Amino acid sequence: QVQLVESGGGLVQAGGSLRLSCVVSGRTFTYYGIGWFRQAPEKEREFVGGINWSGNLINYADFAEGRFTISRDNAENTTYLLMNRLEPEDSAVYYCALWRSIRTPTARIVDYDYWGQGTQVTVSS
Repeated sequence: QVQLVESGGGLVQAGGSLRLSCVVSGRTFTYYGIGWFRQAPEKEREFVGGINWSGNLINYADFAEGRFTISRDNAENTTYLLMNRLEPEDSAVYYCALWRSIRTPTARIVDYDYWGQGTQVTVSS
């Protein structure tokens, strides 16, 4: 059994920052990538960005490029999503997901094997 737990969400004013964390526990894999996704009310879940096992391959959605930064600490089984210059349009439930691969993180939801329960991010104008 694998568990992913997100934390760090909350309410922030536009222009502010938040850092989300995703901790993986339970059964471990030799290599895995982590993707971050978000879902706003009445919208489809969308890819935010992802990081591979070694941290040398990171990709971002266009809206996240330049504002969001993904990093990971494998010793702590933790991946981070630092979000700067937040906008009201960034309000959503943010999820992390695990992909059992060493390749470049995929934006395809179906490729991910395990998901966290999500953490709410609300950006006020």
